[in-house]
Amino acid sequence: MILKVDGIEFSYNSHPVLSNISFEVNRGEILSILGNNGAGKTTLLKCISRILKPVRGVVFVDGKSLSDISATEIARKISYVPQRQDVSRFTVFDTVLLGRKPYIRWDVSKKDLLIVEEILDRLGLKTLALKYLDQLSGGELQKVSIARALAQDPEILLLDEPTNNLDLKNQIEAIRIIRDITRSGNIASIVVIHDLNLAMRFSDKFLLLKENTIFAYGDMGVMTPENISSVYGVKVTVEKINGIPVVIPLEDVLL
Repeated sequence: MILKVDGIEFSYNSHPVLSNISFEVNRGEILSILGNNGAGKTTLLKCISRILKPVRGVVFVDGKSLSDISATEIARKISYVPQRQDVSRFTVFDTVLLGRKPYIRWDVSKKDLLIVEEILDRLGLKTLALKYLDQLSGGELQKVSIARALAQDPEILLLDEPTNNLDLKNQIEAIRIIRDITRSGNIASIVVIHDLNLAMRFSDKFLLLKENTIFAYGDMGVMTPENISSVYGVKVTVEKINGIPVVIPLEDVLL
């Protein structure tokens, strides 16, 4: 087990956003966080990455509380891809190179440059390396953000809607790359995602949030039509097509 979240609670201006959130993720696993808008998914990622400080509960990485880990060590262990990206006058190459910041002491090394080049190549961004961020499409910008996070060489990868703004082909490509890196790098990935079909196709575990707390948590066994319907307020069925589970909303049946 690389990550343990134990009893996390968080409030904005005394308004509860997360209540008693506990789960574990092992190395080599992808966990999808699912739920309606406002369920606290993004806030949970920010609590895990220490962007936000929970009012209660503890986040453990390799058995060590985040509160006992330095900011530099956290940056080396946890990489966070936010839902919305800042567009600045940086090139794609320099933006991805910023992911190496926790490892750079005096100057950029040949290893840093090689890692960036390999990641750009893997995500199909090599031809965009010298383009500026404000020249990119939304989908290209999203892939650059994922590339920067991977350049950080994290043990835990946190992604908030990583397929946002991507077309169908690039959605599948991005999630497949995340899965492959999770497996080959023996890291843990936690993904906030709205596409239930992508989540079920590529994830190992699922955390369903409802009314700011855990409604269900576990493997594919928790992704039942009953649980999905209860969380999303829409009656659904789950069918298999070529062995792949697919969520199908039932027309005009709202709960």
